[in-house]
Amino acid sequence: MSATESVRANYKVRASELLGRNWLNTGGKQLDLEALRGKIVILDFWTFCCINCLHVLDELRPLEEQYKDVLVTVGVHSPKFEHEADPDALAAAVERYEIHHPVLDDPELVTWQAYSARAWPTLVVLDPEGYIVAHLSGEGHAQGLGSLIEELVAEHEAKGTLHRGNGPYVAPEAREGDLRFPGKAIALANGNFLVGDSGHHRLVELASDLSTVVRTIGAGVKGYADGDAQTAQFNELQGLTALPADVAAEVGYDVIVADTVNHRLRSVNLETGVVGTLAGNGVQRLLDSENARQEVQRTELGTDATNISLSSPWDVLYHPSGQVIIAMAGTHQIFAFNPRTSAVSVFAGTGLEGLADGAPDEAWFAQSSGLALDGQNVWIADSETSALRWIEVEEGKAQSVNTAVGTGLFDFGFRDGDAQQARLQHPLGVAVLPDHSIAIADSYNGAVRRFDPATKTVSTLAKGLKEPADVLVDTSVDGDPVLLVVETNTHQLVRIPIPAEALVVDEGASQTQRPKTPVRAGKHEILVRFAAPKGQKLDDRWGDPTQLKISASPEELILEGAGTSVGLTRTLELNPEITDGVLHITARAAACDGEPGGEIPDHAACHLYQQDWGIPVVLDAQGENELLLDLRGVN
Repeated sequence: MSATESVRANYKVRASELLGRNWLNTGGKQLDLEALRGKIVILDFWTFCCINCLHVLDELRPLEEQYKDVLVTVGVHSPKFEHEADPDALAAAVERYEIHHPVLDDPELVTWQAYSARAWPTLVVLDPEGYIVAHLSGEGHAQGLGSLIEELVAEHEAKGTLHRGNGPYVAPEAREGDLRFPGKAIALANGNFLVGDSGHHRLVELASDLSTVVRTIGAGVKGYADGDAQTAQFNELQGLTALPADVAAEVGYDVIVADTVNHRLRSVNLETGVVGTLAGNGVQRLLDSENARQEVQRTELGTDATNISLSSPWDVLYHPSGQVIIAMAGTHQIFAFNPRTSAVSVFAGTGLEGLADGAPDEAWFAQSSGLALDGQNVWIADSETSALRWIEVEEGKAQSVNTAVGTGLFDFGFRDGDAQQARLQHPLGVAVLPDHSIAIADSYNGAVRRFDPATKTVSTLAKGLKEPADVLVDTSVDGDPVLLVVETNTHQLVRIPIPAEALVVDEGASQTQRPKTPVRAGKHEILVRFAAPKGQKLDDRWGDPTQLKISASPEELILEGAGTSVGLTRTLELNPEITDGVLHITARAAACDGEPGGEIPDHAACHLYQQDWGIPVVLDAQGENELLLDLRGVN
């Protein structure tokens, strides 16, 4: 059967066995499909670096609670980066993100390949008899999954094939300690440090000895609540920035916090401990369907900041122009917030994921996670491209986006030397050193790296760390500058001397290793399946609500058919003179609440479904001449 025919087919496919290195969250038990028979199963193909995967974890939590007697989620961890294949790093991530379902460690992508997963995240739904009933890529599927689960419960309860009862999840032992997976930290005027204690969902003020807890701000439980230091709640908070004294006196608070999973900016008054909300309505930001279709990007988003949606703000930085710059990891953009006016704006980035320099409204970022200031310019740890980027700023406005280190979404490594050849691995933090070189918390290499803008070279200042997430410049007892590193996976802050001579390390450059799809040169069909969930219909009020954007690396791989157009099918002409490459495909579909064939009601909730695929291909005379992808495919 061709891919074109299979788009329309309605047939049953038996699920493949779940194979990998080990299982987590099962009390040591090794699971298989037979042990899950009688349950509705969601296979969540994820990797812990991926912000979209983290969003899906949170989307699934309410479903797991609501349907806990009939639904089992299985996280299939299929790593993108080399570090993510480390079993200890995976165990730490499962603990850090409070994953309450079994996780299969799939470092060789065996189960990933068996289910034809091509993107992070991918969801595959199995019915109680062990058949595949849906493939879904990307995030935003919670409502549709709820409808599908209800249908499967009714069908299989009537057939007698649904088994109610507890699932196989076994909770691990809780970790003790003052800090739990800290993310970011800042120095305070009193000589202490304020730490985003992400795993405890609170702020901790540490004395200069880095071990004495002066006070905590936040109740220490996951949630959202404004209030005093004992009752306020955060959810996996990350970055924070202190305001200048004159600005703080004017606005009534001292610190702004990126409350990441709450999709909000929060305020903290250090004198009173009172926490408030500055921006974000708690709803994850998505482009509205009309703007998404037309690729319209509004720069100014308004001053009604608490009614504007944000998406996983990861770091914040006060800029001398009076703005707070925000690494908006969830939309792959840089935002700005004005504390005096509450104005929110897009500072740079289109929202498309990748590495592209140039004008601020044309640049692509990928899960930017760390910010630092040098004069007017802003340095950025762009984690998913393993890149160090910077924005040239004049009079408070972004002028251009530039890359100092890094080449793309799937290129990484641990290599010093010339910046064009150097490689990082998922950096999360940056700091400007006294000589204006840049220190980088190179998280997945367990190192602090240094970029010298004068010589355009990269070196290593420290190694052997456990997922450093942030780096600051501190002062030693002798008055010399030292590095202060937030070492996330050892749950501590450490001081490290800046060496007189940095190391030069070359452990090689790597690429994300995924199986290459054999394809034939010449005509090649791209088909993306999308079926709106029950209770929704395609939003055709402004024309075709679907869109494909296709490009390739190298560009010469596609002779015809690249570019952006409506529809979810496309015919490409692949170049026979190119041996291999990557097809970059972005699919979008807009749907609103309403019944098929009917009108979309006024004020109906609308949804944008989007997924980016980077598919490695190799040209082979015996390869396929069509590629079928699932945005939301239901069998």
